[in-house]
Amino acid sequence: MSKYKVNITGIDTSSLKVLSKSEMDELMKRYKEGDKIAKEKIINGNLKLVLSIINKYNNGKNDMNDLFQIGCVGLIKAVDNFDESYGVMFSTYAVPLILGEVKRYIRDSTSIRVTRSVRDRAYQIMKFRDEYMTIHGIEPSINEILENLEITEYELANAMDSLKEPVSIYEPIYNDGGDTIYLLDQLSDKKEFDKCDDLISLRKALAKLRKREKDILIDRYIVGKTQMELASEMGVSQAQISRIEKNAINNVKKLIR
Repeated sequence: MSKYKVNITGIDTSSLKVLSKSEMDELMKRYKEGDKIAKEKIINGNLKLVLSIINKYNNGKNDMNDLFQIGCVGLIKAVDNFDESYGVMFSTYAVPLILGEVKRYIRDSTSIRVTRSVRDRAYQIMKFRDEYMTIHGIEPSINEILENLEITEYELANAMDSLKEPVSIYEPIYNDGGDTIYLLDQLSDKKEFDKCDDLISLRKALAKLRKREKDILIDRYIVGKTQMELASEMGVSQAQISRIEKNAINNVKKLIR
């Protein structure tokens, strides 16, 4: 059990059984025929799958006993709804359901609250994405999500933003071997732009930037795109976008001075 070192009260995780594929197939067949004991054996034989999923949250911030129980809820749902006609292994089908329950529990436990409608829409999007991945083996595109759920890009972005965990302003976001860039460095201080001359200087500096640098700054800080989105659009790596962005910011600072 060294691979998934998770302490669960009242359970000897090192002795948990792992079912072979043939055992799983036989037990699932018996359960579908009404054998409740077979269902219990399937659940017990997949508890290590739950442990492997919740192990990534074993950071001292979460109660692992609670996460284990929540993960088992997802496992039970997977057992109840699994069908061999899906053409995938049980573990492949179960992982998104277990992970979904765990993430939902963590989101609902956070101190930051979002409106019920936004939260419900986020759950709807996550459910659709999990089901799509189970059937097709890949994530759905943004357009597929919008069309199937009949929502706008704004509603999608707003719902997904509500799932993000808060981070410290001192969170390091980039390091190219030199000075580390922290989140604080990327946040604007509106007080600095209260003075008209500062705003004029900024506009002049932006006008002198190379077009690519200027476009990236606009997309990042006005449009609100992520570095990964820009990298995908431009056909380059995220690291390249980060370097261009950093150089552009440094050039603006120099021009303002």
